[in-house]
Amino acid sequence: MQAVWGAPLPSSPQRASDELLLSGIANGPLTMSHSTPATANGNDSKKFKGDRSPCSPSRVIHIRKIPNDVTEADVISLGVPFGKVTNLLMLKSKSQAFLEMASEEAAITMMNYYTPITPHLRSQPVYIQYSNHRELKTDNLPNQSRAQAALQAVNTVQSGGLTLTAGPGSDSLLLSGQSSVLRIIVENLFYPVTLEVLHQIFSKFGTVLKIITFTKNNQFQALLQYADPMNAHHAKVALDGQNIYNACCTLRIEFSKLTSLNVKYNNDKSRDFTRLDLPTGDGQPSLDATMAAAFGAPGIISSPYAGAAGFAPAIGFPQAGLSVSSVPGSLGPLALTTSAITGRMAIPGLTAIPGHSVLLISNLNPDVILPHALFILFGVYGDVHRVKILFNKKENALVQMADATQAQLAMSHLNGQRLHGRVLRITLSKHQSVQLPREGHEDQGLTKDYTNSPLHRFKKPGSKNFQNIFPPSATLHLSNIPPSISDDDLKRLFASTGCSVKAFKFFQKDRKMALIQLGSVEEAIAALIDLHNHDLGDNHHLRVSFSKSMI
Repeated sequence: MQAVWGAPLPSSPQRASDELLLSGIANGPLTMSHSTPATANGNDSKKFKGDRSPCSPSRVIHIRKIPNDVTEADVISLGVPFGKVTNLLMLKSKSQAFLEMASEEAAITMMNYYTPITPHLRSQPVYIQYSNHRELKTDNLPNQSRAQAALQAVNTVQSGGLTLTAGPGSDSLLLSGQSSVLRIIVENLFYPVTLEVLHQIFSKFGTVLKIITFTKNNQFQALLQYADPMNAHHAKVALDGQNIYNACCTLRIEFSKLTSLNVKYNNDKSRDFTRLDLPTGDGQPSLDATMAAAFGAPGIISSPYAGAAGFAPAIGFPQAGLSVSSVPGSLGPLALTTSAITGRMAIPGLTAIPGHSVLLISNLNPDVILPHALFILFGVYGDVHRVKILFNKKENALVQMADATQAQLAMSHLNGQRLHGRVLRITLSKHQSVQLPREGHEDQGLTKDYTNSPLHRFKKPGSKNFQNIFPPSATLHLSNIPPSISDDDLKRLFASTGCSVKAFKFFQKDRKMALIQLGSVEEAIAALIDLHNHDLGDNHHLRVSFSKSMI
């Protein structure tokens, strides 16, 4: 079983040439598109070397060793967390498949994610690599109706906010309003798993609102609520059956029958990330009576390591283990912090973990980047205290968030997104804080202190903004619009920034709010930076956020 944390990449099986494979399809030729001519070289002896793929990046992914009973839905589920899947070719007789993503970036994100974590289908490991082909054209192939039906179902799900699951033993996709709450059981608990460890792992797949940990039947369990049911589906697909540490702490994940969690206390056993004002409730049970009764275990709900805070395993852990790259616009390298091992949770408003609230951002466009742009963008996911663009290497910057949780949230949502024509790379910095320049030492305005900025979105405890944190999207949520501003005014305003406006609508019940859909996620990011807090007159400053809705 491959470990989620600190997992070595296993040796991959021999690679078969996908050109040779595809040219031998019995029922007629397959039309493929190449950026460069490719031939069937029959090089079956070429092997993977380390983490590098033998092919250059392509939006077509070649998947090998798929089980005989795998379905179209199973294969599509590998790509869904990373972006839109646009085509699929199943070659069951050869235990192989080809998956086409909507963009090369999505495919790169998928490959980066599955480098340290071997993907599984039907509990069996499969192996993926870039295809030499740049596009799948399967219109003239037989037996493609099932694949196209599965793809259509996925697109319906993604646009409609439903959840897709592959039914056990079923060849079809099941659509339902799945719960956004997951029930997590950790088997083979050799090392302690804390609430913070779970938050760090599961926040890679979306905004985690609440977590409750408890013990039942001598097993450490947790309930975890996402902001969106699709996030819960993505996390379940990717993490079920994975090990947190090598050879132990195996995750077993299922959808909970609960639709929402009621957290009463913020401590090392339970946490409501939308309510920073909750008491710690030392010694009190984490679940209320109703929820405890739902699990038939009122009296045994407690921390699995009660009284053992500060316990650390004798074996040293790698400090940069979990590297889950960019699930929908997210996922940078994630370090397992000492606090995560010893059970100390970073709760916003309390003492933050030193050294883990600072992010290192690389691959910025040095010609146009300004501290204010990073302040506005990262401020969508937490309160930014300081920003420093490095003087001698302006494509790099440090961003200090209010605490470690907000830093993690910003990193998970923004890593892999495009800003000013560049793909952002975000990791945790080794620095504990961003230092301001000394008096008399001018740094050309590259370092800014925003600690007391009035533009912080999360300074009020229990702010509703915590419930409206979404990944970057082409659709923006606008608020604080004065009555004098028309839809044409706002369209012109956004068009003036260089964006292409695709759609716009005011909220029916509250004309102070609206949705605007732009040409791309990159355009929306740029527009948010340029127009958040824009003065619309009448003492109204426009508020701009990413929306989970589509127009």
